[in-house]
Amino acid sequence: MSRNDDFCAAARSLLGERGFTTDPELVDPWLTDWRGRYTGRAIGMASPASTAEVAALVKLAREQGVPIVPQGGNSGMSGGATPDASGDALVLSLRRMNRITRLDPDAREAVCEAGVILQTLHEAVAPHGLRFPLTLGGKGSATIGGLIATNAGGTQVLRHGSMRAQVLGLEAVLADGSVFDALVPLKKDNRGFDLKQLLIGSEGTLGIVTGATLRLLPALADRVVMWAGLPDVRTARRLLIHAEKMAGDALEGFEVMPRHSLNAVLAHNPRARAPLAQPHEWNALIELVADSATAATLADRAQAVLESAFEAGLVEDAAIAMNDAQAEEFWALRDEIAPAERAIGPAMQHDISVPVASMADFVAETLPLVEARFPGCTAVAFGHLGDGNVHYHVLAPAGAPRGEWEATQGKEISQFVHDLVTQWGGSISAEHGIGQMKVGELARLGDPVHLAILRNVKQALDPQGLLNPGKLVPLAPAPASH
Repeated sequence: MSRNDDFCAAARSLLGERGFTTDPELVDPWLTDWRGRYTGRAIGMASPASTAEVAALVKLAREQGVPIVPQGGNSGMSGGATPDASGDALVLSLRRMNRITRLDPDAREAVCEAGVILQTLHEAVAPHGLRFPLTLGGKGSATIGGLIATNAGGTQVLRHGSMRAQVLGLEAVLADGSVFDALVPLKKDNRGFDLKQLLIGSEGTLGIVTGATLRLLPALADRVVMWAGLPDVRTARRLLIHAEKMAGDALEGFEVMPRHSLNAVLAHNPRARAPLAQPHEWNALIELVADSATAATLADRAQAVLESAFEAGLVEDAAIAMNDAQAEEFWALRDEIAPAERAIGPAMQHDISVPVASMADFVAETLPLVEARFPGCTAVAFGHLGDGNVHYHVLAPAGAPRGEWEATQGKEISQFVHDLVTQWGGSISAEHGIGQMKVGELARLGDPVHLAILRNVKQALDPQGLLNPGKLVPLAPAPASH
């Protein structure tokens, strides 16, 4: 038997027929990321049913030197859950570990296994008058473990923070097969480094998340969704500040999009309708929310925000959603930008952040620079202005061939955009992770001290380099020859 055959036999014995397979019909769908950018090979796919099985499997892989690629819903944006082309790695799916093991309405906590789907969690807590304050477009496939591993964001970060802020406790299997158990939520704990925070956002390179204790909030009693037409992105920033002052904690979402993005959605979806009678250069989508204690005054507060914004000259026109159905229609215009752009043609998509106070200036000043540097391309930015994160897309010239353009001019465009972001003190990955897609750019642009710490931590916790190799942590440069 070959080494791989020996490992597969041992893994099958450990996990059973349901827990391990090499059947191409079962494995192959999970070897390509959902965007279709990366396809790898694997010796098989493991689907353990418990933390104990994950730990035993990791010990087996360590003994035989088999790399492990952890995988949740396979809905990541940076190829972080796709194996390389060598065929040496094992895909470790957490999807069978899908239980909510404890739900405490009084403490407002839920303990979940890593494979729990985000939408399942939303639906499970709702009957208890609670909600989990993180959502995103892929909520029907994204898993809790994957969201933690990538420190996912979404549209509610403005008020509630990213996934990191939702995790009260964590369980993970480390590279040696030991179990790090910090599921008990302690508000005060000064016993050293906050190791759970080290694992959050580590993309499976330091440990495999198997469970988490998550914070819950009271369910919303009411919401008001508004759409505002604006003359420019700098005015959007001023409107955001105005809304924060007027609405306070009620402001849960503040998204911006240019005319080009809205037009793309309207052309792509014949059922979509523009909220305002006339087009505007920029648009803001604003959501105010209230729980039962503050719901009675929410409509008046929303009206006051808009009226004072008009008086201050911040808004050219605006509309308030009349009901939940219209509110969802407003949000659909935002959520459908990416597929609408894909229908137009190839594009280079960048998930970037700069300091919140600088974002409007960054967008206003750099979009023309990109279009001047790459004639025929269209640069657009949309998204979470309130937390300094926009999706910065550069659309190819009309007729550019898919695949070929991305690999040639597209690569040059991404480097140019990332250079601009770095000059402005920002990050080339705001919420989508580094994965394999950006690991080269992180090596090129990352601060040497930052990179050295990443490598040292990786070496300390995974000295064999078996956990998700080739992702997040750039390899150290080869020593110079003499």
